[in-house]
Amino acid sequence: MQQNPTAYRDPTATNPELYTVLFENDRVRVLEYRDGPGDRTEPHGHPDSVMVTLSSFTRRLTSGGRTVELGLTAGQARWLDAQEHAGENIGDTPTHSIFIELKEPRPAPAPAGRAPLGPAAP
Repeated sequence: MQQNPTAYRDPTATNPELYTVLFENDRVRVLEYRDGPGDRTEPHGHPDSVMVTLSSFTRRLTSGGRTVELGLTAGQARWLDAQEHAGENIGDTPTHSIFIELKEPRPAPAPAGRAPLGPAAP
């Protein structure tokens, strides 16, 4: 998926009752996401993003014939590669998270021997 926001279905258009734009400029967009048990999202996409969980929740994500179930606890920050998916709250608690979506394209890989040192986000 490309970084161009027009390359995917915008979650604020597919599920405006669940996604709210908190901040936007020419480099980033910050979304708040809230849902309840049993709520589902339509297929949509995110560019490269950082997701911050404000509540603990359990979700099922589906994309291209693949399905993943995940449980996350409150207070985590996770990297999210650009992707398209649909989601469902399969737990018994509400989901509350923040997405910091990057608008700039991913930089070209560093030349051999110049790649960044250290781990990426968990």
